[in-house]
Amino acid sequence: MGTVYGTLLNFRSELAAWAPKMHDAPYKAPPKAPVLYIKTANTWSADGASIPVPARAPQVEIGATIAMVMKAPGEVGGYRLMNDLSLPHASFFRPPVKFKCLDGFLGIGDALLPAGPDVDASKFVLEVRINGALKQTVRFSELLRDARKLLADVSGFMTLGEGDALMLGCDILAQGGRPLAKVGDVIELSAPGFGQLTNTLVAEPA
Repeated sequence: MGTVYGTLLNFRSELAAWAPKMHDAPYKAPPKAPVLYIKTANTWSADGASIPVPARAPQVEIGATIAMVMKAPGEVGGYRLMNDLSLPHASFFRPPVKFKCLDGFLGIGDALLPAGPDVDASKFVLEVRINGALKQTVRFSELLRDARKLLADVSGFMTLGEGDALMLGCDILAQGGRPLAKVGDVIELSAPGFGQLTNTLVAEPA
């Protein structure tokens, strides 16, 4: 896999939740282009892997998403489940690396759903379970920029190469925020055509 990029503020409910703060300094306006960040290679965890959580973090945020995986510049080869974990924080324009790029903090599903004319990313529905209990249903019909528009807008200022992955975004709960999990919890993401992505949170070695 190449570089993995996350996307913020691409679900309508997430954008609406942050709207009251978007006119604050230093930007004083809503973003005009997609807001991206990088999940560095040290964050990648395979399906079934245990993910270490530092002692300073009693809980972590679950960012359940699906990512486009590039076959060539401007061409999507397929889609893959991803669990974009982060420590809770209060930034949206510039997500701090120290909260989002901890070791193992990106679960990556094994299954690649091939792209094709019959695959419509806006119809994807993803479920999040913690210890078997359903905590969130993510409907990609609620994206601000659908997969095609997101890729076009990102391609307007940078090139995504073969193997690069671009997350479609992470939605929030109806009551705000993202699902929270703690050490000992088993997180399971599932969506039709993708199978399951399962990771267990464990305490970081002292």
